[in-house]
Amino acid sequence: MGIVAGIGVLLPFPFYWWLWKNPQSWVNLCGRGRDPSTVMARVSHVLKAAQLLSLFSVASLSWPPLYFWPLMAFGQFLNFRVYQLLGEAGTYYGVRFGKSIPWVTEFPFGVIRDPQYVGSIMSLLACISWVPFQYILLWSLGYVFMMFVESKEDPSARAKSLF
Repeated sequence: MGIVAGIGVLLPFPFYWWLWKNPQSWVNLCGRGRDPSTVMARVSHVLKAAQLLSLFSVASLSWPPLYFWPLMAFGQFLNFRVYQLLGEAGTYYGVRFGKSIPWVTEFPFGVIRDPQYVGSIMSLLACISWVPFQYILLWSLGYVFMMFVESKEDPSARAKSLF
């Protein structure tokens, strides 16, 4: 069960890496008239559900410790704020798919590098009392990997929109 849970935790990261490196392939795969960011969001939600099911399969739930609430609250606040400022297209690689996303400097941008990943890691750390450490570490390393991949953005490799 542990190997299956580990695979489930890592499941989305090859998909995100492939999308980042091959945005035109994704736009072509989505086809004319379909928003690649929306399709990516839907696929990402399915992969996120698989990740969560993997964590629940190895978790032992109990009453949350006190550190759970501030970590989870601030982590989810960061995720919500990123989505609020950037929208679906900004959160789900819209720039890579040829969309124009306005530059945002409001909090948490300009204060925290990659706030969506920092928020997600904080939310994962909040669950450390229920989930074995190696799964939290594995998922967090996946986020760190994506932070590294996304830090090297080549504007010439962006997709040409089919709209």
